[in-house]
Amino acid sequence: MFDSTSDSLPLAFGKLHLSVLLAGFTGIFGKLISLNEGLLVWYRLLITTLVFGIMLGLGGRMPKLSFRDALRMGGVGALLALHWVFFYGSIKASNVSVGVVSFSTVGFFTAVLEPLADGRRISPREIAFSLLTVAGVGLIFHFDTRYRAGISLGIVGAVLAALFTIANKRVARGHQAPAVLWYELIGGFLGLSCFLPFYLPALSVSFSLPEGRDFLCLFMLSLFCTIGLYILQIQALQSISAFTVNLTYNLEPVYSIVLAMLFFGEARQLNAAFYAGLGLIVLSVALQTLSAMRRNRAALRLPGAA
Repeated sequence: MFDSTSDSLPLAFGKLHLSVLLAGFTGIFGKLISLNEGLLVWYRLLITTLVFGIMLGLGGRMPKLSFRDALRMGGVGALLALHWVFFYGSIKASNVSVGVVSFSTVGFFTAVLEPLADGRRISPREIAFSLLTVAGVGLIFHFDTRYRAGISLGIVGAVLAALFTIANKRVARGHQAPAVLWYELIGGFLGLSCFLPFYLPALSVSFSLPEGRDFLCLFMLSLFCTIGLYILQIQALQSISAFTVNLTYNLEPVYSIVLAMLFFGEARQLNAAFYAGLGLIVLSVALQTLSAMRRNRAALRLPGAA
């Protein structure tokens, strides 16, 4: 779990898909927790940082990095915190299904931004796959005006998520996953702590403590859907491109929507345009998966790769 070396491709893809399954529950917890999205993320970061710090301390694995590396990871963590705020804001302005579908545009933004960051040409294939997702979200946006505010917030969150994954891949290189996560959590908590005094009054929201179900959901969200999820994601990024990771995360709406139907009966709130848009997103994931399997087939045959 704490190994910083690259995994074989089958193992890396296994970790990636397990993290996606865990991600499917994040929207459910966001809907169950009654707190404002800013407070929700702040408490998520607080609990996660404390629990993860205790885990590292008891295991004798408290990471020590240079100030420069710690600062870089902290900055990436602040980006993650902002993404979470917009993601949960999208869910609270609409519902779980719309929030996670809007998040799916992260594949398109990554296909554009990652090549620019790496100084390489934009792949027409990646753009084509991602445009299917954009078309799916656009279909929902155009025909169902009830959720435009939620979709708009979700798309901003998707841009921030794409920037986070690209930056995360850079700062994680050569470091153990727990060290990366630890400093990103601290950076996200400190960054959001500086932002909340301005954010909450602007929305006329007062500071409050989580109680009962809110606290239980926050703890589960922190332990399983933050610590477990992001360690798996960081490890997968050692062997898999940020584009493939983000496009694979387009499966998250499938898990989240099924869960939302079971928990909240959201099937009654969704129309034909939504399901048509979701179909385009699933098609985008299927095409990318087939393409990735073809590109990686030769690598899987290399000695020691299995």
